Amino acid sequence: MDYQAVYASWLNDPALNEEGRRELASIADDEKAKEYRFGAELEFGTAGMRGIIGYGTNMMNVYTVRRATQGLSEYVKSLGAEAMKRGVVISYDTRRKSREFAFAAAGVLAANGIVAYVFDDVHPVPMLSYAVRKLKTIAGIMITASHNPKEYNGYKVYGEDGAQMSPEPTAIVVGFIEKIANYFSVQEAAGSKLIKKVPSSVDKSYYKILTKLAISPEAVKKEGKNLKLVYTPVHGSGYVPVTTILKKLKINVTVVPEQVKKDTEFSTVEVPNPEFKETLSMGIALARKIDADVVFGTDPDSDRLGVAVKDGEGEFVALSGNQVGILLLDYILTRLKEDGKLPANGVVVKSFVTTGMARAICEDFGVELVDVPVGFKFIGEKIKEYEASGAKTFLFGFEESCGYLRGTDGSRDKDAVVASMLCAEMVCYYTYKRQSVYGRLMDIYAKYGYVLDRNISIKYEGLNAMKEMNAVVDSLKTKKVEKFDVHNVVAVRDYSASVRRLADGTEETLDIPKTNAVYYELENGSFVCVRPSGTEPKLKIYYSVRAKDEEAAERSFEKIKEAFEAFLK
Repeated sequence: MDYQAVYASWLNDPALNEEGRRELASIADDEKAKEYRFGAELEFGTAGMRGIIGYGTNMMNVYTVRRATQGLSEYVKSLGAEAMKRGVVISYDTRRKSREFAFAAAGVLAANGIVAYVFDDVHPVPMLSYAVRKLKTIAGIMITASHNPKEYNGYKVYGEDGAQMSPEPTAIVVGFIEKIANYFSVQEAAGSKLIKKVPSSVDKSYYKILTKLAISPEAVKKEGKNLKLVYTPVHGSGYVPVTTILKKLKINVTVVPEQVKKDTEFSTVEVPNPEFKETLSMGIALARKIDADVVFGTDPDSDRLGVAVKDGEGEFVALSGNQVGILLLDYILTRLKEDGKLPANGVVVKSFVTTGMARAICEDFGVELVDVPVGFKFIGEKIKEYEASGAKTFLFGFEESCGYLRGTDGSRDKDAVVASMLCAEMVCYYTYKRQSVYGRLMDIYAKYGYVLDRNISIKYEGLNAMKEMNAVVDSLKTKKVEKFDVHNVVAVRDYSASVRRLADGTEETLDIPKTNAVYYELENGSFVCVRPSGTEPKLKIYYSVRAKDEEAAERSFEKIKEAFEAFLK
């Protein structure tokens, strides 16, 4: 059926709720809106579903949530009675309709004879990930659109290891979903005895595990009571867990009062993304007022942490995700080495678009660094692999988009709760050593060379946004290039083919899961990478530029960027 026929079938279906009927009736004369809503089905990929909230096959609504959950239910049933009894645990954040979608999913699972555990209030991604493993469920569901604008919501699925579901079982789930033609045929069993509350003991054990990951107890004991830390949950689910773990360490926390409220509109920020300095602006203003030392901010599902610290002039600067990542990496390895606990088989895992500085740090400490595609699920898969073989010890995982994870007993996804704890004790540690965090960052640059990391997003719109973005990336795979500005291209990585092509024409195979991205290695250790976002309609371009200092890196970045944008046209 074409989009007009699908639109009509939804509008005229007696099972459509009244809210949906009013909303769809209001766009009767808007062909563009009807085409967007009904010209496609909301894609369910390895990151689950994410879309604008509204009625239609290409939108996030109770019917697309039920259909996706029915597909997951069929998968769980295919695993047998034991899997159904183990069940699925569900959490949700503070976004529009998150609680409604969570209980709709629980109702569908129950209607299929599958146990569904639901948190009684908002809980972040890392606690959902932990709950999957603690309760030994077969899967988990998180209702969230992470850092996206307020108009979005999403549906993420987790495997029994607590990591985002890997591609193979996801493909099976998708197969079941695609067989469901009638969105209104999926039923809920609301009020079923199979729907259970997640026990409060899960929260308690999560915090207990996190405190065991602390690595500078002496510094925290001496400096924590004097540390002035400002935190904003940005109206999201991080408020309770982040303040709880910091208080357990006896670290003083001042919360931005205007941003504690669970606000579906995120009314005090333009976008609830702690990657942006603007999102931390209220926290920074409060920090200036009370002369605080550091500012933390988390996104709605509290898997990303933004950090602002004082620079050499005493002014607050918002650190990038790459900068927080290298600070945490350096801090963790330093403390493990000081305490004689740095394992010989230690390994750090990062996404391949994350700063090149990580390699220099790992090499200096004698620690292996492994690159994976963008998406924390790939870091989770590596943790699972290392646990199974016992050959390597996972030390730290991070992505440039403010996602960090230490330890394997808690979450298997990025965790802003443990990252908050580690960053707070890192501030205590350097204060104890009579150094600032910003000063340590400058020392890292002085030791390993300056690296400027920037990423630029090109927004796409409309029904064919993903297709158009992929077409841009595909066009680069056969396009020849020798240099960007004065920097020679020494190799091109085509991650969709798992091939690295050197400038002399020789090829090497990349041992990494396939993904649609093209990565240009430059002769001085810099790189440029382009890929379509998997969670929003944006083409993302990553620049990592090495130079002798910040000023030189800025100049080089502008020239490389200009050359690459000309090449892209």
